[in-house]
Amino acid sequence: MTPPDYEYLRKLLKDQSGLDLSADKQYLIESRLVPLSRKAGLAGIPELVQKMKAGSASLTAQVVEAMTTNETFFFRDKVPFDHFRQAIMPEVLKARAARKSVRIWCAAGSTGQEPYSLAMCLKEMDSQLAGWRVEIIATDLSQEVLEKSKAGLYSQFEVQRGLPIQMLVKYFKQTGEFWQINPDLRAMVQHRQLNLLHDFSQLGTFDVIFCRNVLIYFDQDTKINIFNRLCKAMEPDGFLVLGAAETVVGLTDAFKPYPDKRGLYRPNDSRMTKAPAGATTPRIAVAAGM
Repeated sequence: MTPPDYEYLRKLLKDQSGLDLSADKQYLIESRLVPLSRKAGLAGIPELVQKMKAGSASLTAQVVEAMTTNETFFFRDKVPFDHFRQAIMPEVLKARAARKSVRIWCAAGSTGQEPYSLAMCLKEMDSQLAGWRVEIIATDLSQEVLEKSKAGLYSQFEVQRGLPIQMLVKYFKQTGEFWQINPDLRAMVQHRQLNLLHDFSQLGTFDVIFCRNVLIYFDQDTKINIFNRLCKAMEPDGFLVLGAAETVVGLTDAFKPYPDKRGLYRPNDSRMTKAPAGATTPRIAVAAGM
């Protein structure tokens, strides 16, 4: 791959997925796009770039998807789900007692392990949520991973990653070599294809937003933009859950940390921002679990 080809791909990925690759990540592009080139019947990345420049929208979409890492597993990192059970839902039950509804957005739903983990947590609270309307919206850049999430069909390896055996037995049915999550849990999750920096106001407002392990791949201005718009999509007393390596600190005053709960944030009353002067709104950002 030539330096001009690499720079072309870096710019394209930044523009179309928000992925901000440094100059030393050529090996990453090669490891993921060489197999794609071969699958497309091309000799290598130079030919791939040439075809993209000629206007192949479908190939461009495949390149963006190939560079999106959809690493996820059930109850990933455990702590956010402990926060969900022990801090978030007790407060939501009190605050929403009158309207009896809760809306949750997984802004990087990937192949479904995160939204279904939340669905299982809520199923365990069935007696407390009797008569409540529960919505879980799972979004992702990739239609392919959303289709897998909709099917709720997982390999033995996938269900062994983070899923307690008692929940596997309770909420899944074995289908040949695979395990499929029960229809009632699948019905709890709505799936929509979405780029995070596209207008998502049509989704409405949420009580809880999980946006984990995505923002670490974006530059500072993109992170600021996403944080500020996530805040607008959240109820004033809502909750934001980030990944272990992500933080709002030093980027925006739209959120404040929840006391003693790492990775958990709430909207600030003022919702002021620290966006740098002259910062522009990036065009598109990926919403895949990376």
